[in-house]
Amino acid sequence: MKTALAIRHVPFEDLGAFGPALARLGYAVRYVEAGERLLDDAHESLVIVLGGPINAMDVEGYPFLAAEYELIEKRLKRGAPTMGICLGAQMIAHVIGAKVYPARAKEIGLAPIRLTEDGKASCLAPFEAEPLTLHWHGDTFDLPRGAELLASTDICENQAFAFGPNVIGFQFHPEASDRGFERWLVGHAIELAAAGIDPRTLRADIARHGAALAAKGADVLSRWIDQADL
Repeated sequence: MKTALAIRHVPFEDLGAFGPALARLGYAVRYVEAGERLLDDAHESLVIVLGGPINAMDVEGYPFLAAEYELIEKRLKRGAPTMGICLGAQMIAHVIGAKVYPARAKEIGLAPIRLTEDGKASCLAPFEAEPLTLHWHGDTFDLPRGAELLASTDICENQAFAFGPNVIGFQFHPEASDRGFERWLVGHAIELAAAGIDPRTLRADIARHGAALAAKGADVLSRWIDQADL
C-alpha cells in the first residue's frame, strides 16, 4: 500500500487540499503530531513536513525538532520523496545546508508568486496562469546549494525549490483550501492582531478564491508525485 506520513505542528495546519488528493491517488495518510515519537519512516512512500508558528532553528526551545531533522536527513540521504511546507521547507533547506532567518517582512494573505523557468516546467506549472496563493510566514531561507529555484515574491525570493526529483519545499501554502480556514484565523488570532490584519479580509479572500486554490493545490501534488521517483 502507498503511504504518506504528515508531520503536523499545530492542529489546524493540516494537509488541506492535499489530503483528499492523496486519498484519490490511493495513499493511506498517517499524521504524527509535534512532539510525538517518530517511528522508522523507511516504509513510508512519502513524507510531508507541514507548517507551524515556531522558528525552525529553535531546537533548544522545541527539542522535538531534533527528531524531525534526523528523519529529514535520513530521507534526503536515501533520496526518498519528501516535501516541506512553510516550516517544513525551512527545515529541509537547513538540512541541505542553507541558512534560515527572519524575512524582511511578514507575508500573510493571498498574493501571487512568480515562477522561474524551472518552476514553469515543474509541478508548479498550474501557477503560471493562476499565480495566486496563500502566504503565512515571517522567516525565510537561502536557496540550498544544488537546488533549483521554482518561485519567488518581492518579499521572499526563495518561495519554492526542488532538490532533485524527490525533494521539494514550498515557503507558501499550496495546500490551502476554503475548508477549515476558519481554524487558521482562530489559531493565529494573536499574530493577526499584532500585524494589524483584519481576519474579515482574509475570510472574504478565502471564500472567494479558496475552492480554486484547493483545485490548483491538488493538481500540484499530483504532478509532483508523477514526477517523483515513487
